[in-house]
Amino acid sequence: MTSHEVLAPTAELDSLRQQLLQAQRLSSVGELASSVAHEFNNILTTILNYAKMGLRGQNPAAQTQAFERIIRGGQRAATIVNSMLGFARNNSTLREQTDLVKLIEDVLILTDKDLSKHRVQVEKRFHGRPTALVVAGQIEQILVNLIINARQAMPNGGRLRIETRELPDGETSEIKIADTGLGIAPENLRQIFEPFFTTKLPDEYGRGGTGLGLSVCRQIIEQHQGRIRVESVVGKGSTFTIKLPKKRIEDL
Repeated sequence: MTSHEVLAPTAELDSLRQQLLQAQRLSSVGELASSVAHEFNNILTTILNYAKMGLRGQNPAAQTQAFERIIRGGQRAATIVNSMLGFARNNSTLREQTDLVKLIEDVLILTDKDLSKHRVQVEKRFHGRPTALVVAGQIEQILVNLIINARQAMPNGGRLRIETRELPDGETSEIKIADTGLGIAPENLRQIFEPFFTTKLPDEYGRGGTGLGLSVCRQIIEQHQGRIRVESVVGKGSTFTIKLPKKRIEDL
């Protein structure tokens, strides 16, 4: 008996790849939805309280302060909503020269409440303003995924270090995401980027890992002609390092 493999057309493969990226992005949105909703509720409570103070107050200075707090709360809420919507909808495939520090700061807007809720302290080490030629939404997706993974690896809280710099070759920028969590067993380290491999146990809602997060991360990085690697020590934490070209490889 003979067999043969039929390869899908490139256009179909690209379409399937985009669907996978979108599904993984929406999965990340689901992970953040609860904490974002909680923060949004806190902001609304603050706005309502200051609105009541402004209505009751007879002192013009106190009223002005109340209205300023309302404006700041509204602006914060708008930033969160726009960030979440932009992340969920962004399916652009256009590579642009991107400020990695701004990209990281945008991601931290989405993940801030989730990290605070789980007692994770964030340490930022930005060396200059490194850039890379990337599809910004896809790199943002990687960062959200790695940050969520890091938080899940620190069930009792811990420290998350995010670092970025331009490497001495002048052609590559680097992002490091390091946690002080459970670490990854040596026998699992080589498999974590394989599709459907996961060590995550089901949570209180019966949801476990899909095993697609890191696989998608690797796929995106390789499409950008970059590299991703991980170092980990059980009981001490893990460090993921992403290297991205500042230009297309053929232009270097």
